[in-house]
Amino acid sequence: MLTANPYLSFDGNCEEAFERYRSIFGGELAISRYSEMPPDTPVDASAGDQIMHVSLALGDGQALMGSDRPPGMGATTFGDSVAISISPDSAEDGRRIFEALADGGMVLMPYEHQFWGADYGMCRDRFGINWMVNYDSSAG
Repeated sequence: MLTANPYLSFDGNCEEAFERYRSIFGGELAISRYSEMPPDTPVDASAGDQIMHVSLALGDGQALMGSDRPPGMGATTFGDSVAISISPDSAEDGRRIFEALADGGMVLMPYEHQFWGADYGMCRDRFGINWMVNYDSSAG
């Protein structure tokens, strides 16, 4: 089975963001830091304890992954061309996830029952990541 896993880039706050996502979705974080790389690796030493790679298992082979951009690669560009779509197990879990993701961020479309029959909302979290939460009771 083919899987696609979102990979998010951050400007030094990747660990904070993934601790937040872990608190929302559960699971364990697997973290590698730039400071753990071999000394002959061509990465700016000032990257230090920033995140080289993090993975948060979401189940069924799905994972949310990310890293901090090391110095020299420029700042991360955030935009509205990509959003992560989450399909919770219940309308209540959808509301909990949506409210937690939107906390400190921006609601783009409130989490409400929609004309197509699903409970759905869109938000941008405090880290600049766009999320869509869609609970469709007929899908499952």
